[in-house]
Parts: sequence; C-alpha cells; structure tokens
Amino acid sequence: MKKVALITLVFLSVVGYTQTSRKYSNEFLQIGVGARALGMSNAYVTTVNDVTAGYWNPAGLTQITKDFQVSLMHAEYFAGIAKYDYGAFAANIDSASAFAFSVVRFAVDDIPNTTQLIDADGNVDYDRISSFSVADYAFMFSYARKSKIPGLRYGANVKIIYRNVGEFASAWGFGLDGGVQYDYKTWKFGLMARDVTSTFNAWNFSLSQETIDVFNATNNEIPENGLEVTLPKFILGIGKEVQISKKFSAIGEIDFDLNTDGKRNVLITGDPVSVDPHMGVEVGYSRMVFLRFGVGNFQKVTDILNNDKITYQPNFGIGIKFKGIAIDYAFSDIGDQSDALYSNIFSLRFDINKQNNSGTPSIQ
Repeated sequence: MKKVALITLVFLSVVGYTQTSRKYSNEFLQIGVGARALGMSNAYVTTVNDVTAGYWNPAGLTQITKDFQVSLMHAEYFAGIAKYDYGAFAANIDSASAFAFSVVRFAVDDIPNTTQLIDADGNVDYDRISSFSVADYAFMFSYARKSKIPGLRYGANVKIIYRNVGEFASAWGFGLDGGVQYDYKTWKFGLMARDVTSTFNAWNFSLSQETIDVFNATNNEIPENGLEVTLPKFILGIGKEVQISKKFSAIGEIDFDLNTDGKRNVLITGDPVSVDPHMGVEVGYSRMVFLRFGVGNFQKVTDILNNDKITYQPNFGIGIKFKGIAIDYAFSDIGDQSDALYSNIFSLRFDINKQNNSGTPSIQ
C-alpha cells in the first residue's frame, strides 16, 4: 500500500510541473489509430485514404469512395493496465470535399487513492481507500478538400483536448493540425503539421486540505494551476504504389517526424529539431487480403559494456476486406521496445452508402 501511495503522490506532483513547453506533452495523441497504420509503424501520412485520415492526415479524407465510413479500435497496453479506444465517422460532402469527427481516449482506470489511508489519529483504515481514473480525451473535427491542381489535396483539424486526473485535476486544451497530399503517377507525397499553432492545455487543480497535508508531510510539491504547451511536429512522407501482377499489389512509405521540442533520443538528434524516421510496406492480394510490415522507433542506446548501438522496433499486421467491412490486426506496442508490452490490436472499418435498391443504407 505504501508503494501505491507513493506512486500516486509522485504522479500528481509530476503533473503539477506541466506548465510550460515540454517534451511528450499530449503524448497519447502520438500512439496512432487503426491497426493498418500501426502494422506499418505509423508510416501513413501519404497513403491514408480512409476515415482514419482525420487523425493521420485530414487531406486523405477526400479519397473515401463511399458516402460514409465508420472506424472503431480498442487496444490495451502495459499488460492491460491502460486502455486505448478510438472511434471515427467520415462523410463526403460533395465530389471535392469531406469531413470527419474522431474521438480518442487513453486511460488508466481504478487507481487506488491511498492519500487518506491513515486517519487523523494515525490509524490505518482501509475503508478510506477510494479509486479514480486518469484519462486523456481528444475530439477532432476534420475538413478536407481537393485542389484544382490535379493530385493535390489539403485538410485541417480542429481538436479539443480534455485531460482528467480523478477529482484532483483537469485540463482543457485547443489545437490545430493541417495536412496536404500530392500524387504524381505512382508516387505519393504528404505533409502533416500537428499542433501547428501549438496546442495549449490549461490545468486546474482542486486538492482537499487533507491531500495537501499529505503532500507536505511527504515532501511533495503542491501542484499549481498553469498552462501546458505542445510544440509543433511536422511529418514528411514519401510513398509509392506498385502493381506487382494482376492480383498482387504493394505500397510502401517512409516518413520523417520532425520534432521541434528539443533534442530527443532518435536516429537524427538535434536542438531544437530532431528527426525520427519510420517506414512501412503493405502487400495486397486482389485488394481483399493484406500483409503489412513496418520498422521504426530507432534509438541510440549504450549496453552494459558501454558500447553504443542502434535499436529499432518492428511491427507486423494483416487485414481482410470484404463487402464493405475491413478487419485489421496489428502486433505492436506503445514504443518502448519491450517484448513484454507488445499488444494485439484490432480495428474495424465499415463502408456505407446512403441507399441501396430498397432505399435503405447499406454496407458495401
């Protein structure tokens, strides 16, 4: 119990420092959505052409060929401790434009709150233990349009962030994303600018006097209201589609993430910009069965013999598409390169037309 109490207190005190521009701010929005993209190591900003474009690159929404698309995903990380859920809806406005609405939730539920474990008389009272959730939400509103220039598409996101730490703290945030895609013959080019104007989270803390007393007794900092800023991130992508034979096709993409929040432990380090490359390949059969591979999360590490080496994270995925329903699977993790924390991720996508011959909406 003492360990749980210590973890809870340390977590809250760390949150209290989120008042300036920081690395890994709103990091739950960097995990990715859709098993197709995760199987390709998130190399997806140029080739995305479905409802998940609302997350990856809104310009891709104009590539949806049906009237509506719906996508759902659930994943669990850290041996099921953390739950990651995603849902999205997209629709064509006309032949040149489309919109989408996406929701992301990343949460750890049922965390024991042991700050009140000991009563005023110094007695341990387990009935005083309660539980709370730490949850991050993102609501994204997307719009995309085809340019008059052949092959060029562009789009933007307005996103609202809500982060909650039980009854202790909450934050509301606001940000903008923008993206473009351009096709030239079989080549594809893309640019996604996340948090292009910086995203701002305003934190508000509401701690009881008893909790403040516990913080003081354990030499923890008292969190204060403040502003957390997420700096822009730019993703450049290049892809190519190849028709191998009549039934076999392949598409590959390599992306370069340009982080502007200072030096990171990635393949190309710099200050203030670090570059993190990742790549993925999808091989399809009759546009019904798909096999996917990807590699990313390159890091420079030092082993116990003080030798420097570069590590990387492989990913794998498969997909099936039949009569307007796509089922995708990916074997991936949150990016820590630990085999013990790899997760099995499934996602669904439904293609829906407004009416069939009987006058009712249909999946096709």
